[in-house]
Amino acid sequence: MKQLILGIPKGSLQEATIALFLKSGWKISLTNRNYFPEINDPEIQCSICRAQEMSRYVENGTFDVGLTGKDWIMENDSDVHVVADLIYSKVSQRPARWVLAVPYDSPVQDLQDLQGKKIATELVNFTRRYFAQAGVDVKVEFSWGATEAKVIAGLCDAIVEVTETGATMRANGLRIVKELMQSNTQLIANKQAWADPWKREKIEQIALLLQAALRAEDLVGLKMNVPKGKLNDVIEILPSLTSPTTAHLYQSDWVSVEVVVSKHMVRELVPQLIKRGAEGIIEYSLNKVI
Repeated sequence: MKQLILGIPKGSLQEATIALFLKSGWKISLTNRNYFPEINDPEIQCSICRAQEMSRYVENGTFDVGLTGKDWIMENDSDVHVVADLIYSKVSQRPARWVLAVPYDSPVQDLQDLQGKKIATELVNFTRRYFAQAGVDVKVEFSWGATEAKVIAGLCDAIVEVTETGATMRANGLRIVKELMQSNTQLIANKQAWADPWKREKIEQIALLLQAALRAEDLVGLKMNVPKGKLNDVIEILPSLTSPTTAHLYQSDWVSVEVVVSKHMVRELVPQLIKRGAEGIIEYSLNKVI
């Protein structure tokens, strides 16, 4: 039987990735010491590796397909096929940002102020290329961790670090000078695997359902009963991916109305629906939107 070898990122993305696959229809089971987790699909074989290394293993064919950050693909300069952008992380559904940061009291205001200075980062190759393209000569050192502490302790002049909101940096007394790159999780494929018809179809199936699960994250379904005479008033304020679904209730002058909306709109929308005559309003979560 043919199998697709799938790489799951170990570390900060691991839990969010396994949760996303579960919502998409695949249950991945692992323990702390298990680098070959089980998955409820006989056509897939799972392996786990660090996100920082994933693109190299996909490029050389160890994995047919894997998930990692756009930042690590660029850092490794990997020649892979990007199947889909999947914007999620361990904490939110938005892209991460790699930023140049310094202590609040640093005189550094732009890239040129770092001429001849030392920068600490885990994203060494990308940072070197970025400053070289800007024509600024800097010394870039690899940081094994606690990067923010290094600049505060004076071990370097600036850092290039990943953040989503910048709140942690502000809390640590750091100031963002410039955003260097936005990154998000990507589903990537080995180019030979992508050229194989069977593997490509399987990879496209995975991509379709992962994207559908992510699309459903910010949406909910609303179902309600509305008197026929007030139907137009209710539909007038209903947003939807398409037109709302309506169905006449059996032997009744009422209509059932169903719609998909952004979950952030519900708190404002429900009171308006009640004022316009809607009753029996039910909100339900969605697993996938395709």
